[in-house]
Amino acid sequence: MSTVHLPLVAEIERMLHDAKSPPWEQILERLLAHFDCPVGTVHLVDGQGLLQMQAQKGLPPQLLDKVQTIPIGKGMAGIAAERKEPVQVCNLQTDASGVVRPGAKVTRMEGSLAAPMLRDGKVSGVLGVAKPFEYEFTPAETATLMAVGARLAEMTSA
Repeated sequence: MSTVHLPLVAEIERMLHDAKSPPWEQILERLLAHFDCPVGTVHLVDGQGLLQMQAQKGLPPQLLDKVQTIPIGKGMAGIAAERKEPVQVCNLQTDASGVVRPGAKVTRMEGSLAAPMLRDGKVSGVLGVAKPFEYEFTPAETATLMAVGARLAEMTSA
């Protein structure tokens, strides 16, 4: 099993504990700093089963409308939610797997990871981070983002 970065998980827990409502922008900022990524998103599942953006950093303005609402099963975040497992792409610019939507190339990012926020097997949202160069997130990094997502799912649905 991969090692989870527990100080990050504890820091996110404190941020949630001290706030009246989840400080999504601050949480995203902390995740981006930890993973050294300039671009990231937080989406939550709404009552219709769609992913609704709660926070973002670094996305080009022309992409914001397209990623505000994401259907489950579409794009990296939607596929991560559908599969209930992380989805990773080493290079968004050259990916031919069908996971990456054409608009994602506008970000100019390459290494990207989308991790579902899971509680009791149910998806409550998706966390996404991206780097501007080819990058494969390590098992420990993936496990850490999944652990943060699990804590967010627990603490925001309690």
